[in-house]
Amino acid sequence: MSSVRKRTWQSGGETKSAWVVDYFDQQGVRRLKTFAKKKEAEEWRTTALFEVKQGTHTADSASITVGDAGERWLRNAEQDGLEKSTTRQYRQHLDLHIRPYIGHKKLSELSVPLVNDLKRTLVEEGRSPAMVGKAISSLGALIADAQEHGLVSRNVVREMRPRRRAKSGEKRHRKRLQIGVDIPAPEEIQKIVAAAEGNVRPVIVTAIFTGMRASELRGLMWEDVDLDAKVIHVRRRADRWNNIGSPKSGAGHRAIPMTPMVANTLKEWKLACPRLGVKKDTEGRVIDPGEPRYVFPNGAGKVENHGNLYRRVFGAVQIAAGVAVDTGKRDKDDKPILSPKYGPHAFRHFYASWLLGEKARGGMEVSPKRAQTLLGHSSIQMTMDVYGHLLPPKGDEADEFAAGERALLG
Repeated sequence: MSSVRKRTWQSGGETKSAWVVDYFDQQGVRRLKTFAKKKEAEEWRTTALFEVKQGTHTADSASITVGDAGERWLRNAEQDGLEKSTTRQYRQHLDLHIRPYIGHKKLSELSVPLVNDLKRTLVEEGRSPAMVGKAISSLGALIADAQEHGLVSRNVVREMRPRRRAKSGEKRHRKRLQIGVDIPAPEEIQKIVAAAEGNVRPVIVTAIFTGMRASELRGLMWEDVDLDAKVIHVRRRADRWNNIGSPKSGAGHRAIPMTPMVANTLKEWKLACPRLGVKKDTEGRVIDPGEPRYVFPNGAGKVENHGNLYRRVFGAVQIAAGVAVDTGKRDKDDKPILSPKYGPHAFRHFYASWLLGEKARGGMEVSPKRAQTLLGHSSIQMTMDVYGHLLPPKGDEADEFAAGERALLG
């Protein structure tokens, strides 16, 4: 049973009025909600009664704020075992882009217009479109978590999805990866391989010819390297805090064939690789050589820091090879300060381009599906979206099209 009635009262010598929806929720608890206009009250009453019938209604007085729901969401994410780097990103989205603007709002007050206002505000205050998208996505995940626990009936962010037409446009205009700009060119790879010496060489050669992510290289253990079968099994990764965990997705678990250079380099490196648990006596003599655990560890045999891997390996070898850019700055000896041309992920891009490239130009020319598996992508669409434009044409397309025209028209 429910009703919409007008309420009138005196305040400060003035007569004021509002419209009240009087109803019972699905638990039989009497609820009241006030509106300035009768039309708004009647529209809300219709929606509320439908939610009550479905058993999904949450009254404002029983609802919690977005800020409180965010804290619950983060706690649940941590209990579910999400990686620390992921929950840290969620925390930043909540504290920097959600809570300051709508953290005081109750979940039941959220609406599509309110979320659109939040998006506009974030853009006006200087957030990039990518960051706004991530923040709104996190808000949707926050609401979904609250929905699962019966704290809100609607997920207004999910309701916005059909309206997000800009995303397809963004994909159409997304810059394609270019050889020599985003992906090291073959001649640059040759220079880098030639310049890679000492402890740097095993990492560089493996990165180039396996396409492993930096986190996967840092988490790689010798037990995952089968030198006899010449296969590397990707079973784990190291996060930003050097914690070891599983690859981010099921597709991340994969077996990558080693080229002869990778196999021979790693075979030699295993003898010189820093070991974990080395013990020495008081005179510095080794009494326990320990065991080689991580394939590319730091000097103490432990997981290498990501920043060190970039500076001391990927960055240093590029500068040594002359694959670098002038920063426009000078050192104390008035020499130009150079910066590496590519980040670590560019070597993964090269591996993909090598897999899909023409054999006549030094490529492998494997199928896109096989490339997806070797790269550890979760879908063939991801592989094709990023690297599809690198696929070589099949033969002389002009002749093929001419033949097709003749076959069609006789």
